[in-house]
Amino acid sequence: MKVRIVIDSTADIRPELRGRFSIVPLTIHFGEREYVDGVDIDHHQFYEMLVESDVVPTTSQATPAAFDKVFAEAVANGESVVALTVASKLSGTYQSAVIAAAEYPGRVFVVDSETAAIGTGILAELALRLADRGQSAEEIARRLEEERNNVFVVALLDTLEYLKRGGRISKTVAFAGGLLSIKPVVAIKKGEILMLGKARGSKQGNNLLVQQIETAGGVDFHKPLLLGYTGISDALLEKYVADSHHLWAESDEPLTRCVIGSVIGTHAGPGAIAVAFFRKEN
Repeated sequence: MKVRIVIDSTADIRPELRGRFSIVPLTIHFGEREYVDGVDIDHHQFYEMLVESDVVPTTSQATPAAFDKVFAEAVANGESVVALTVASKLSGTYQSAVIAAAEYPGRVFVVDSETAAIGTGILAELALRLADRGQSAEEIARRLEEERNNVFVVALLDTLEYLKRGGRISKTVAFAGGLLSIKPVVAIKKGEILMLGKARGSKQGNNLLVQQIETAGGVDFHKPLLLGYTGISDALLEKYVADSHHLWAESDEPLTRCVIGSVIGTHAGPGAIAVAFFRKEN
């Protein structure tokens, strides 16, 4: 039985793979203005508005009805479904998918990625690989639940301003950080955004990012890997890749990149760079 992989619009994936997924959109709110993610607004427009607006954007979860529409179509076509969502601690989207899936027992399997953005993206790409190998939806879902524990997402932020806007740090800390050119390094673990360290300046920030990747146990290049950036330009990401070239020496494939979407972008602000990979297993 053919397997359809369903993701929500917070998953950041390589552009050339988008056509292989069914994507259920979330809703983005800028004050009273509402946009359907990926339909009414793209990543470029989102970051333009983020920079120009004083309003902190929010997202609304995808609805059970939106998932049901996709699930019903797949089942009617004789397909089974694996639905992979943003971490349940970050959004109610997972619960919406679970509610919709209850109508299709044994045909639709829902997985909480326990991560977001490019982290969900590499899990989704792994799901495609497993489907291409002929694994069933149930087998793929079980494998994703195992592999999500090996996903590591780490990011270097260019500014503390957007953490301040979101209420995650105080105005005093943000102001002091700006004076000292503090670059925070954050990670997503078990669905939570955690501060791992603070660097003085971009060079030290890049070094700290490299250290965190090495501390995690290194990159498993046999599984999907994705680099991401927030904002309009990827210049900071390109500099990081050049400065950390020894990390990627084992890769047989070109490094893939994408723009990071609204869920992480809201907190990180423009100018952030991130890496999502599967850690090497001992």
